Amino acid sequence: MPTIYWTVSIMCTGFLIIASISSFIHRENRAGGMFLFIFAVLSVLYLLPLLFSGITVLYNTIMLLFTLFTITIFLFPLKGPGRMPEASYGVRFHEADSVLSRRRLVPGTEDFKAYYKENPQFREADDKARKNPGLLSPASHYYEPVTFAAAAASFRVTEHLHELDGVPYGESVIQVDDHKITNFIRDWLKRSGASGVGFTKLKEHHLYSHKGRGEKRGDVIRNDHPYAIAFTVEMDPGMMQYAPAGPTVMESAGCYLSSGTMATSLALMIRELGYAATPHIDGNYEVICPLVASDAGLGEIGRMGLLMTPRQGPRVRIAVVTTDLPLVIGKPKTDPSVIDFCKRCRKCADVCPASAIPSGDMKHTAGSLRWRINSEKCYHYWTISGTDCGRCVISCPYSHPDHWLHRFTRWGIKNNLLFRIMAVKLDDVFYGRKPFIKGLPDRYSFRTQS
Repeated sequence: MPTIYWTVSIMCTGFLIIASISSFIHRENRAGGMFLFIFAVLSVLYLLPLLFSGITVLYNTIMLLFTLFTITIFLFPLKGPGRMPEASYGVRFHEADSVLSRRRLVPGTEDFKAYYKENPQFREADDKARKNPGLLSPASHYYEPVTFAAAAASFRVTEHLHELDGVPYGESVIQVDDHKITNFIRDWLKRSGASGVGFTKLKEHHLYSHKGRGEKRGDVIRNDHPYAIAFTVEMDPGMMQYAPAGPTVMESAGCYLSSGTMATSLALMIRELGYAATPHIDGNYEVICPLVASDAGLGEIGRMGLLMTPRQGPRVRIAVVTTDLPLVIGKPKTDPSVIDFCKRCRKCADVCPASAIPSGDMKHTAGSLRWRINSEKCYHYWTISGTDCGRCVISCPYSHPDHWLHRFTRWGIKNNLLFRIMAVKLDDVFYGRKPFIKGLPDRYSFRTQS
């Protein structure tokens, strides 16, 4: 019994001290301090038999049984809810109805008048947002010249990528093995910086009904490509910790550029082989990227309306390439534990400065059971802050840095209902219900300089 007792006690306290060191290394100081505190308390409890020899046998037995019972009950496979929300999508969305398309309408123009005559329900919220400084504006709350300039530069280069969408196809079709080309594309994108890559059949509900931006605004979208390639690019957790300040929009814009460059390069490569391919990147979409990525097996759509990936949560940007290149489509596995966790967590709803994320249950919307954010409230805050915020993204427990401790936690969330319930509560303890907004370091702060 003593040997087993001390072995288990050393393993438990060792886990806590390693978790504390790992948290400090990844600048999760609150979590590191909490692990250190629990380590100290548990060490005292395990060492009590050395101070009071009369209670050794009984105490050792109780502590050992309690420890083993706790480990077993939280790690034993007990998945809990095993059904995903049923979706029967029957509606294609007009991209012009998205708030990011509506913001491009110029007051006084014929497009402006025609749109709001047909859609008066959006007019009040949009006019209110137009009175604010706007994204990347020097008059916005979080204006910082250098990070805003870096973001603007990335967005501008991404816009120029749209010009490559008209590059012609190769003169002849090169026959390829579908398995080999699928593996090649996955490998190429991963080596180029993608954190996740998936393949799916292009479905009707993936597509917008009409273009909402650019020269083709209002055009009916006709895309008969049979396949879609979706991939994600990770946003750096260190940069996102400053949300909603300048480094956040700088990182967001940079990842849009990275994913856009990769998607455009992939589409051009496919065209060189003689096949049709269309990149869907920031500002030039025909598809709703999160829906494509979810069906490609890259994650689930969570409470905040974003793709929840297994390793970075919503802390990613997505791009898609649709094509008639022959590809191998696997059967993606869904993960009901993510939706169940979102139902219990609600942290993104609590931290949202615009109160744009619902805190209640899923509702049937446009043929599917889901959470729907208030995009008008969300965008209104963007026009005040000057950034695309990101508070919900970085506050999500799935967004923690992808090191061993958080991989272990996500494994527990996926495999054990009790672990999942406890993880919701413990994340508040270790990281705060409303995590602290990190102040800008000198290297990102140029605001006071002339």
